[in-house]
Amino acid sequence: LFCFLQAQTKSLRIISYNVENLFDCKDDSLKNDTEFLPDGAYHWTPYKFKQKLENISKVITTVGEWETPVLVGLIEVENQNTLVHLTKYASLKQKKYRYMHKESPDRRGIDVALLYQHTNFKPIKTAFYEVIFPQNARSKTRDILYTAGILPNGDTLHVFVNHFPSRYGGQKKSEPKRIYTAEFLKSKTDSIFLQSPYANIIIMGDFNDYPPDNSLTLSLQAKMPSDSIQKTSLYNLAYPYHNKANIGSHKYKSNWGMLDHIIVSGNLLLETNTVYIKDKKMYICQEPFLLEDDTKHFGKKPFRTHIGKIYHGGYSDHLPVFIDIIIQQ
Repeated sequence: LFCFLQAQTKSLRIISYNVENLFDCKDDSLKNDTEFLPDGAYHWTPYKFKQKLENISKVITTVGEWETPVLVGLIEVENQNTLVHLTKYASLKQKKYRYMHKESPDRRGIDVALLYQHTNFKPIKTAFYEVIFPQNARSKTRDILYTAGILPNGDTLHVFVNHFPSRYGGQKKSEPKRIYTAEFLKSKTDSIFLQSPYANIIIMGDFNDYPPDNSLTLSLQAKMPSDSIQKTSLYNLAYPYHNKANIGSHKYKSNWGMLDHIIVSGNLLLETNTVYIKDKKMYICQEPFLLEDDTKHFGKKPFRTHIGKIYHGGYSDHLPVFIDIIIQQ
């Protein structure tokens, strides 16, 4: 007689969310944050800061549904103080998140960060990669956050959190910086693959480019998911949403588009792997409270914190995106 035991599986949710200018109300003399002071252009007060923290807490909890997300990549946080308030004093404190963050050279002071549940993700290595542009070393951008951690089944997960250079000045003028950043990121993933061809890699964040753009397809070489999966290739799970009507993570005038991506190594798309992406899909959270009527361009648009410099009281100008990873224990 043979006894066949079905492998136990566990589902863990991972979120990427551009939170739109999470600043505290304190002046940092080393950063250009004067607009987000009580007497600054945005009239950013402790009350508004507290409300912003509660809004972010609500989003993370809602996206998590019944389970607390294991990882939350946050884009546009000012400093460690904002993360202390988010994880220790806002309603998210019940989830007992730890965080990773380092002050980056970005002139405005906006960084990336990662919240993680230590019970399901135990970091073994963390680094913050500074991106230095060879043609203009004085131009600063956000660091790339990298961490490797152990999942409950003993597998290692490599995670990158990104906020690529903005489109300020137009697509053509700004694109070279995003292309260089993508090439730099690709060198880091190549190094991981060189050591471990079966590496489980997740790359997330706001890339300020759309899935077919050069930085993502040519420099990072992130492909459209397909039936023919190569373990050492990268696949952009945001790609299937590109050019779909009335759907995206961000809206510019009347057009929805995907600026927020989750890109994964091929190994994570194989259900024979002990860790894999559920349904090989990324999802966009489109809860009604995150949206409002678009009276100018019709349809819906993200319910923002600010419209211009006028306080609007919403959540963000981006919608969160997420994946579920299945681990076999």
